[in-house]
Amino acid sequence: MADPLITLTTDFGTGSPYVAAVKGVILALNPEVRLVDLSHDIPAQDLRQAAFFLATTLPYYPPETLHVVVVDPGVGSQRSILYVEAAYVRLLVPDNGCWTWLLNSERRRTRVIRLTEKRFWRNRVSATFHGRDIFAPVAANLSLGLDPRELGPIVSDWVRLERPVPRYEANNITGEVLYVDRFGNLITNIPGEALTRDDQPKRVRIAGVEVPRIVRTYSEVEPGALLALVSSSEFLEVAVNQGNAARQLNVGVGAPVLLEWQT
Repeated sequence: MADPLITLTTDFGTGSPYVAAVKGVILALNPEVRLVDLSHDIPAQDLRQAAFFLATTLPYYPPETLHVVVVDPGVGSQRSILYVEAAYVRLLVPDNGCWTWLLNSERRRTRVIRLTEKRFWRNRVSATFHGRDIFAPVAANLSLGLDPRELGPIVSDWVRLERPVPRYEANNITGEVLYVDRFGNLITNIPGEALTRDDQPKRVRIAGVEVPRIVRTYSEVEPGALLALVSSSEFLEVAVNQGNAARQLNVGVGAPVLLEWQT
């Protein structure tokens, strides 16, 4: 049987002492665990960016993986920490909604436990570093076979993070940019299938600027050209071949996007 797998997603910053401390606590309790860094570069305290990241990456991991997520602007407050089992994921997360974009229609198949049993935490808990003092030891204990039911009570209510929904009209879909990757590509909330589902000519506008080409791959246009295509996460994406669309257009998360059918 393979050693248990724990992933880490935080906004602590790559190479920070905070990441190192979390790993140290886990490994001190279970030296055999496999730790995988998903990202420590989620924009600071940005729950929507964390939600998009989790929704587009966690489905590819084995369902027995434990995903530890510490993007936690409410640390030290009355917010809860949750253990979650959904259809294909297990998570330790703050109760701020950052994980709820994973749910879709799976709520009825979701078990959520609120962490209350302090015997699985570190003896001294900092008001500002629950990642080290609560998330890490609980994750390590779970990797050693702890029954999650020992962590606290099952709850039926938790914070949900609103996911922007595109607006559909007769001849167009209005959406917005959900995520900007490190290349400056602009990932929207408009489903990619809307771009390809028929042969009718379409036009894409972002923040009022018309995108001149709708293509299948970046290389179909010359370097520096603005384009639209279906992203690897199956959303409409606006990009610049070998360039940075976010910088060129001076737009970011929340920028309005219009996909319209030409008549």
